[in-house]
Amino acid sequence: MQTDLQQQISSNILKILREKGLSQAELSRRIEMDPASLSKVINGEAQLKVNTFSKIATALGMSVVDLLTFPDHYVPIASGEQEPLEAILQIRLRKEKKNQILQLIFGEHNLEILNN
Repeated sequence: MQTDLQQQISSNILKILREKGLSQAELSRRIEMDPASLSKVINGEAQLKVNTFSKIATALGMSVVDLLTFPDHYVPIASGEQEPLEAILQIRLRKEKKNQILQLIFGEHNLEILNN
């Protein structure tokens, strides 16, 4: 009996094969697995091993994560690249303190513009 995850993986493999116009026989050839054995794995009659799962993902031109999350695609952040971060800080100050802070941040001349 297949677990929910195994059913999802099997379903994803079948959907991807249809989307790419590939047969199970072609997939079995690409991963060098007997077609009957692959059919048993996809139908839940045999256990899907991690190395077979990895070979299937590679043969389909996908990452293991993309195969798991199909049709969504995992898009990793490139190394050194960070997601944009937005932070809003609100501080309540008396008017004279507010002007001092704004002057410190924006300079004397820009303070007049900000106060208008």
